Amino acid sequence: MNILVYEAREDEREALRRQGETLGVELTVCEEVPTLENAALAAGHQGVSILGQGQITAALLDAWHALGVRYLSTRTVGHDHIDLGHAKSLGMRVCNAAYDPDGVADFTVMLMLMCLRHYKQAMWRGQVNDFSLAGLQGRELRELTVGILGTGRIGTRVIRDLSGFGCRILAHSHHENPDVAGLAEYVDLDTLLRRSDVISVHMPLLPATRHLICRETIAKMKDGVVLINCSRGELADIEALVEGIESRKIGALGMDTSEGEEGIIHADHRVDILPNRNWFYLHQFRNVVMTQHMAFYTDAAVGSMVSCGVRGLWQMANGLPCETEL
Repeated sequence: MNILVYEAREDEREALRRQGETLGVELTVCEEVPTLENAALAAGHQGVSILGQGQITAALLDAWHALGVRYLSTRTVGHDHIDLGHAKSLGMRVCNAAYDPDGVADFTVMLMLMCLRHYKQAMWRGQVNDFSLAGLQGRELRELTVGILGTGRIGTRVIRDLSGFGCRILAHSHHENPDVAGLAEYVDLDTLLRRSDVISVHMPLLPATRHLICRETIAKMKDGVVLINCSRGELADIEALVEGIESRKIGALGMDTSEGEEGIIHADHRVDILPNRNWFYLHQFRNVVMTQHMAFYTDAAVGSMVSCGVRGLWQMANGLPCETEL
């Protein structure tokens, strides 16, 4: 089997090599983000593996299909960048990645603590030998109510981690998870928004969840609420976040992902002029911590993503069960 791997990062290459040797597949590895303009790179390949920086449109899927591509994997958990309906109409099988939720859960709790303890401002001061305390008085988690939106694998892991801090935990999800029993109280969305001091989002990006965090939902929150997003950027309307920070309705933001991050994250732009004004405007505030979509980025997770990306294609092509097929 021949597989084209788009968007290959340097840290993935050794794992890709090992997977190729183990499964006996031939990998062509490139750094390009998939576009209609470079679709021809897939000529002669049955399978294509991608990350999440490109939009996999119907036109791109058509181009790949015409070149003989029949299997597609994304080395990400999220798959909203793929037109799955059109892929299925072509008979193209698609799978995503899976990895343990611990890394993202750890990162989520870290962002909460950084926001509550004003660590961004403390770090800046320390770099210029300013060790004053004014404006750095924080809050303790055990005194707060934390709301978790979404109780899938990652949201549930965050709840388990938070239970050790002694905070009150509220949860809201489309389906109640029995693993959360005894650790959090399920409530309706409005109750969670109204009662939570900290709110963390762990939902998939769907038409129903896009801009779940918006002007209307922010207005229902406590003054000074702390918002955390280590899920999908488009779950929060970035213009509403800007307004919330400017008005001080939002006390702090911890964001590993944000709307409009495509073309910005995972690259060095120190000498570039970039057009996303809201993204860079938010980045400057002392109470906003923005990281480069790296909550997933651990050695264990990268290994799992590569394994799913290659093994999933191999399994589908060989008529074997693929646990992550979409």
